[in-house]
Amino acid sequence: MTRPGSSGEQCAQEQFGTSARAAAFYTHQTLPHLNPQMQQFIARMDMVFIATADGKGECDCSFRAGEQGFVQVLDEKTLIYPEYRGNGVLASLGNILENPHIGLIFVDFCQSTVGLHVNGTARGLSPNEPESLARLPARIAESALVKGGRQPKAWVLIGVEEAYIHCSKHVPLLRRLDKHIAWGSDDEQVKGGNFFKVTP
Repeated sequence: MTRPGSSGEQCAQEQFGTSARAAAFYTHQTLPHLNPQMQQFIARMDMVFIATADGKGECDCSFRAGEQGFVQVLDEKTLIYPEYRGNGVLASLGNILENPHIGLIFVDFCQSTVGLHVNGTARGLSPNEPESLARLPARIAESALVKGGRQPKAWVLIGVEEAYIHCSKHVPLLRRLDKHIAWGSDDEQVKGGNFFKVTP
């Protein structure tokens, strides 16, 4: 019987003696789709961390945020989220063009302190693909109009291959505070300015 997980996972499990524990996790905690509870969890999230890699395997981890449910569940095997104008580097979209694999982690810092991993493949939909964008349900496009009137510059469509819990034991419980969100602002101070002193 073929064991789940990558060959690297299997080697690491054997090296560290966790094969039996990993097998139990794969059996009891991992799904190849999003069940109703996972879908409801995503619907109330207002942030997600995403990981991509280019064709050579060089990685990038990024952060996305929006109104609750900005990452939308189209069905148990499909997610979609909007991409807005940023720094112009387009690291995540660029990686997806070379290598479609993507990992997302949603973390509920303010209530359950549980996380949800979602792994799969991604495709960018740009305004140059009107035939693809036209197939988006109207509710999707309308929900992407965030405060300040920002329009998405692209969409990322994700085919779900694996979903599983990130346990809560080491996740801090945080308290949400009010913060003015300057959606789409070009004000350098609002964006953080030269916080890390990169420019002398």
